[in-house]
Amino acid sequence: MLAVNIPGYDKLQIEHLLLDFNGTIAFDGRVIDGVREALSVLAKDVEIHVVTADTFGDVSQQLEGIPVKLTILPEAEQDQGKLGYLSTLGAEITVAIGNGRNDRLMLKQAAIGIALIQEEGISVEALTSADIACKSIRYALGLLLHPKRLIATLRA
Repeated sequence: MLAVNIPGYDKLQIEHLLLDFNGTIAFDGRVIDGVREALSVLAKDVEIHVVTADTFGDVSQQLEGIPVKLTILPEAEQDQGKLGYLSTLGAEITVAIGNGRNDRLMLKQAAIGIALIQEEGISVEALTSADIACKSIRYALGLLLHPKRLIATLRA
């Protein structure tokens, strides 16, 4: 568990990290450099979940050896599927990271929603639904690896 007390924001007990795949931890279906290592370290403190439509058809191979729970969702109503998955984990104990329009609901409901503006771009709806925006997945994961960065960003 990752415990973070953010003055003027919330006292968080984070147990889960919920990640989109393409555009978030992968670009063109390939895991972004540095993600594998960061997730391996984070997995010591939180349970990591990846939800995706598996657009490129090889997400299982791409995530091989990374300590994550993979869920492939149907292509229809991805936004509702991701929100439902978040609800089963417990939104109040989950950090969600994504970039697409289909991530907007989970970003809004999660204890902390982090939107990414990377090579794939970002949906404006995802951006306005998030608590934090980062320019790379490495920076976003760094917020969790170094929680004082979260405090600096979110405190009142």
